[in-house]
Amino acid sequence: MLYDIQLRIAYHYDSLAEAGRQTLCLLPTDVPGVQRVLRAELDIRPAPDERVERRDFFGNLLVDLAYRSAHADVVFDLQARVEREPLPPELDMSPRPAELGDELAGIRSLAPDTPVHFIGVSPLVPLVPEIAAYAQACVSAPMSALDAVRAVGAALHADLRYDSEATEVDTPIGEAFAQRHGVCQDFSHIMIAALRAIGIPAGYVSGFLRTEPPPGQPRLEGADAMHAWVRAWCGFETGWVEYDPTNDLMVGVDHIAIAYGRDYADIAPVRGSFRSSGSHSSEQAVDVLPVG
Repeated sequence: MLYDIQLRIAYHYDSLAEAGRQTLCLLPTDVPGVQRVLRAELDIRPAPDERVERRDFFGNLLVDLAYRSAHADVVFDLQARVEREPLPPELDMSPRPAELGDELAGIRSLAPDTPVHFIGVSPLVPLVPEIAAYAQACVSAPMSALDAVRAVGAALHADLRYDSEATEVDTPIGEAFAQRHGVCQDFSHIMIAALRAIGIPAGYVSGFLRTEPPPGQPRLEGADAMHAWVRAWCGFETGWVEYDPTNDLMVGVDHIAIAYGRDYADIAPVRGSFRSSGSHSSEQAVDVLPVG
């Protein structure tokens, strides 16, 4: 499937921002055999005084920028064309979660894709006993690791309510879980914590999701959104799989990946600081359009 992607993020400052530094993680990534970026252009207005592109530890493409002059607004415009291949049906050759530890113990590599980076706590995914107990209740002894991923994801989808007003970016996962509501970031962080608690390495994926309008209704511009989902390591034979707990499904051709990390803190779309007074507002619009 071929997609044209348009993203706009705009910040408006009540008072002039006199200086600032930010790191952007907005450019889609190549995933061998799954996703190929044919074109990607990121326009920034006003033009920053400094702009540097680099790769982080996990191989994600980042853009560092700096402003030394005053500005009232900043707009990030992404235009990209991405080819996404359908994934073959999952062949479940994964061991039980309790047996994954034996495979992990034999890994000596510290390469970015090694699952040992994704088994312990991370900045936004601490150990939460209530989530660990929930995960244990979702799985049974005969389950494979892949079955456990599906079981935990399906349970969270059934028990958590999607609510775009319920949480903020920095809401602790324990609070979101206790209230049983949140957005895709919360669903993903809670699922990552649950999987790690039962011994399954898990990480965070940021990206885009193509959405379909209700039957008979026209598609609205900007109706698509930046999205997040989970990837989990199910042993040497099965490898990494990706699951979307917000929508209770294995990731497919409608998911376009931007970046991979341990949690949102590794791959936030925009992070940094600026010097100003007063408050600021932001707007975001995304279109994911099939080509042909």
